[in-house]
Parts: sequence; C-alpha cells; structure tokens
Amino acid sequence: MRGETALERPCGTSSTTSQWWVIGLCMLFNVIDGLDVMAMAFTASRVSAEWTLNGAQTGLLLSASLVGMALGSLLAAPRADRFGRRPLLLTGLLLGGLSMLLSFWSQDHHVLMLLRLLTGIGTGAVLVGANVLTFEHASAQRRNLAIALQSLAFAMGASLGGVLAHVLNDFMGWRYVFLAGGCITLAAALAGVFWLRESPSFLALERRGPVTPASPDNARRPFSSGQWQQTTSLALALFLLMFCYYFVMSWTPSLLVHNGFTDRQGARIGVLLASGGMLGALLLGLAANRYGCRRLSSGFLLLNAALLPLMVPASHVPGLAALVAVTLGLMLNGAVAALYVLAPQAFCTSVRTTGVGVVLAMGRLGAIISPIVAGFLLDARWTAQELFTFFAGSQLLAALLIWRGTKEQ
Repeated sequence: MRGETALERPCGTSSTTSQWWVIGLCMLFNVIDGLDVMAMAFTASRVSAEWTLNGAQTGLLLSASLVGMALGSLLAAPRADRFGRRPLLLTGLLLGGLSMLLSFWSQDHHVLMLLRLLTGIGTGAVLVGANVLTFEHASAQRRNLAIALQSLAFAMGASLGGVLAHVLNDFMGWRYVFLAGGCITLAAALAGVFWLRESPSFLALERRGPVTPASPDNARRPFSSGQWQQTTSLALALFLLMFCYYFVMSWTPSLLVHNGFTDRQGARIGVLLASGGMLGALLLGLAANRYGCRRLSSGFLLLNAALLPLMVPASHVPGLAALVAVTLGLMLNGAVAALYVLAPQAFCTSVRTTGVGVVLAMGRLGAIISPIVAGFLLDARWTAQELFTFFAGSQLLAALLIWRGTKEQ
C-alpha cells in the first residue's frame, strides 16, 4: 500500500492518550507558528513608520518569512528522515524562537529582514515535522482529523497573534510583539524537550537499519520512477492553491473597497474569510474518513473556482458578499487541510519528511509570488472581476491535478 509499510501497522490501533498528547503538542507548535509568521503583518505599519520604509522595503520584510518557510520545508525537512522528526521540530522551534527574540533588538530593516528569514526557516521545518509526526502518531481512524486540526491550529495562531499584536502595539510598541512571540516559542520548545516523543514508525525504521539501494522504500523516493507523478501533482496543486489563497486573503478587502465597500466593510470581509477558514479545516477533518480526502479536495477546489468570479458581483449586496466570503474561506482552507492530509500518505516512512517538505515548499512558493503577480496585473489595468476569474482558473487546474495525479490510502 502506498505511503504505509508493515512498520507502521502498530499505529493503526486506536489512539491512546499519549498519542493524542503528542498530537496536541504539534497543534500547540502550529498555533505558535501561526503567531510567528503573522507577527510582521501585524507590525508592518509601525515598523515602516519608525524606519521610514518605502513600499518595496516593507514588502521584502513581509516576504522574508515566506521565503524562509520554503527553504525550511525544502532543505531542513530531509534531515528528519535521517535524524528523526523530534530533532527537526525542536531545532525549528529553537531557531524560530531565538530569531523572534533577537528581532526585539534589531537596529534597521536589513537586520530584521535576516531575522525574519531565519524565523521562516524554523517555521517551515516545524510545519513539516508537525505534519509528519501527527500522521505517524495518529491511528488510521483519526489520522485525517488529527492532521486537519494542525491546519486549524495554524489559523488560530494567526488570529491570536492579531489580538496580541493589537494590545502590545498600542501599549508597548511593535518590538514587544516579537519579544512575546520569541518567549512563547522558546517555552514551547522547552515543553517539547520534556514531553514530545519520537515517531514510532521512524524508530522502527531505525531499528531495521539503513535503507539500501535495492530496498522497496528507496524506490518510492519523491522523484523516483514510480513516485514522481504523485509528488509533482501534489506539489503543483498546493502551489496553485496557495497562489489563490494568498491572493484572496491579501487582496480581497482592498479590491472590494475599490468596488464601493467602506474600509470597515472590507475589513469585515477579511475577518469572515479567516473565520470560514477555521471551519473549513474542521469540516475536512470530520468528513474525510467518510468521503475521502481526494474527493473532498477536488470538490473544494471546484467550488473555489465557482465562487471566485461571484465575489465582485456579490459585493453589490453586502449580505451576499458576507455569505460568499465565509463559504470561500471555508473551501480554501478545507482544500489546504485536505492536501496536508494527502501529502504524508503519498510517501513511505524513510522519505516521508523529504516528500512532504517538497510539497509544502512548492505551496510556499505559490504564496510568495501570488501578491506580486496580482500587483503586476493591477498595474496592467486588470479589473477586480478579471483578477478573480484568473485565479479561479488556477483552482480548476489544481482540481485536475489532484483527481488525475494522486492516489489515496
């Protein structure tokens, strides 16, 4: 069976309290990752005002952590297939926490940009490690829900980060947002040292000995002849999904304001998109065992494609715009959660973090270029309706990639 070996069968028994304890810790790490990644977005205006930054400099600060996440997913993750998932998670938390902490003392935007890059590398490593460790600790019956909860936790962390940043920005200054984030991240790393357990699948593989060139596991490396199509399909699908996701989250409020909404109404639509997102991850986790992640992800992507062109027409009816926003947020995040579930299934234990790292890195690449592409198209005088229709096309292509190029356990 693809993605699961005899070594992993003991994990197919019902989840014990200790297994859910590890899954809960991974959720905590994802909450903190969400807070750390969004810290710059919540402080950008204050940082820009203090150092008199232009738009390009502020944009680089905002993008640095996303670039770091791609590097962390792609370059750090393969080490976990050699040294273990637990060391990857703890190292990522330590790097992210120290970088956040040092950001408090940054003297200019160049130093802060470097620290944001390092924070992103740590976050990227943690996201891959938490995904794989959750997959390998959860029982087969609860695995889809456990991984979907990781996506929910990341979104929750971003929301909590917004609340924390609002309080600290107003009463203490933007530097204290990074100080608080660094302290919380390092505290989580300390908790992981004491309570985080290594993956039983990895330990079993380690006892068996190194993977030889003739091993069946070696034949399932991410880009081997029997595996490359599924790896490429997942990676490109997540690229297209995150390409659309970050356009919707970054540009929708301002585009609606340009189409007649007030600033307050535009901000409310942004909140509704995020709120629908958390519901989408939970819905996916609850429904995946019954309907299958492959089928659900394809359906979510097709509904995204149908809803995106409706956003601008719906803006003329505020109540309808709110309904479309909540539903679109639900579908986008449900699709993200589904791909996070499908990714670890596609690879066997010996190369699982490497494969998941490749898939997640491509998703981050889509997130990085999405706002840039949208900005260029706006400068080329594309209308909001044309932009939403363009990004709807990316969802159709992603659905085709999932349906034709992937398999489910």
